Amino acid sequence: MASDDAGSEQESIPYKFGKTHEIGDIREQYGTLEPGRGTGEVVSVAGRILRLRRQGKVVFAELRDWSGSVQLFAGADFTERFDRLARCSLGDWIGASGEVVTTRRGELSVRVDTWELLALATLGFGDKWHGVADIDKRWRHREVDLWANEGPMTTLLTRSRAVRAVRSLLEDRGFVEVETPVLQPQPGGAMARPFVTHHNALDSDFYLRIALELHLKRLVVGGVERVFELGRAFRNEGLSPRHNPEFTMLECYQAYADYNDMAELTEQLVAGAAQRVVGRTVVTYQGRELDLTPPWRRATMTELVSEKVGQQVDLAAGRQQLSRVAEQHGLEVLPAWGAGKIMNELYESFVEPDLWQPVMVFDYPREVSPLARPHRSEDGLVERFEAVVAGRELVNAFSELTDPDIQRENFERQAEAKASGDPEAMAVDEDYLFALMHGLPPTGGLGMGIDRLAMLLTDSSNIREVIPFPTLRPAPDPTAG
Repeated sequence: MASDDAGSEQESIPYKFGKTHEIGDIREQYGTLEPGRGTGEVVSVAGRILRLRRQGKVVFAELRDWSGSVQLFAGADFTERFDRLARCSLGDWIGASGEVVTTRRGELSVRVDTWELLALATLGFGDKWHGVADIDKRWRHREVDLWANEGPMTTLLTRSRAVRAVRSLLEDRGFVEVETPVLQPQPGGAMARPFVTHHNALDSDFYLRIALELHLKRLVVGGVERVFELGRAFRNEGLSPRHNPEFTMLECYQAYADYNDMAELTEQLVAGAAQRVVGRTVVTYQGRELDLTPPWRRATMTELVSEKVGQQVDLAAGRQQLSRVAEQHGLEVLPAWGAGKIMNELYESFVEPDLWQPVMVFDYPREVSPLARPHRSEDGLVERFEAVVAGRELVNAFSELTDPDIQRENFERQAEAKASGDPEAMAVDEDYLFALMHGLPPTGGLGMGIDRLAMLLTDSSNIREVIPFPTLRPAPDPTAG
């Protein structure tokens, strides 16, 4: 098509189109219609042309919207501007109106009476309709990936349903959704390296939040007894199949509850989301069965590590014995690590990756849990659990620390570690301590990785599959030598 013709057509493209039906709904209603039949129902559908072939005075085309595909059946004798329709390019968007019919071969179709051009694919898709295999191209140009490959649209829509299910399940339990600051004067709520930016008007550095925790607990202090947020968090760390620097978290807090209540809530959220999104609580992930049906196994970190190393180990054994166990299993122990840190490293290195079916790993060392409440019966431990599914952490939950004096001690130890060069250690958050001094009632809290939940429900092995536009290295400069 000549460029001036293309320009003229761009000017004639309508500002809207009166679409009456999703293609998926048409397929659901008429998918069993016998060959060579009409329905008498006239519909208006819209989408991209994926395939098109002309056979004399007849054109057959595949039209796809986000719910599915249907054949367009056009004829010179009954379709307006038939010749122009026959010259459409693959990738063009059109809207078409006509009766839902089946052809003599039984193909469900829309018999096109009228149609409109809705967008020109001036950068042709070409053979990309056969699928894009290059991972970098797929993730960098998701708009192409969504059309060229069958899975990405399903993944995107499934993720959306999962988020909606989690939100609904919490609201059904009386939780209130809020939004808290993304830009913070200092990062807190987790041990991670933050991104830093500068606020020009205030002439101050701010940080992208690494967690949602501290502001939400301040709301509990203020009397909001059940609160949650679904929001973005940012951690300035490496890329991996499980990690993206920008990710989505759920954090929720419930007054008058502890970590046992959070364990039950975790099971209900995950199993409930699976039931609502995929229709069952037993799913297949990477070729293996995962049973998300409550109740899940519960075990302490000490029990799991002892099982793995073949001998009884606990914090009471002391740093020296735990160091020997770690070295026997090839784990390098750094001088700054205490017994609790060594135990945690043994667990993360040798136990967690092998936990396939859902497990609640209870009772973490206090040394690695500065925001959790001390265990009510075990010295050196806190009331914290992680829910591990398919070898990766899905949920982290606490009986929340409510004592402002202990919280200050923990913050100050973290600040010392930061001053000694630990970029992930926390700072002392005076605003949060000020809130705690007004009284935080017994509170249970949990954080869930929404991207990881989406991975489980879409059978995705890489977190970038469930994030529409993941963080990538800058594209190479095509002009560079």
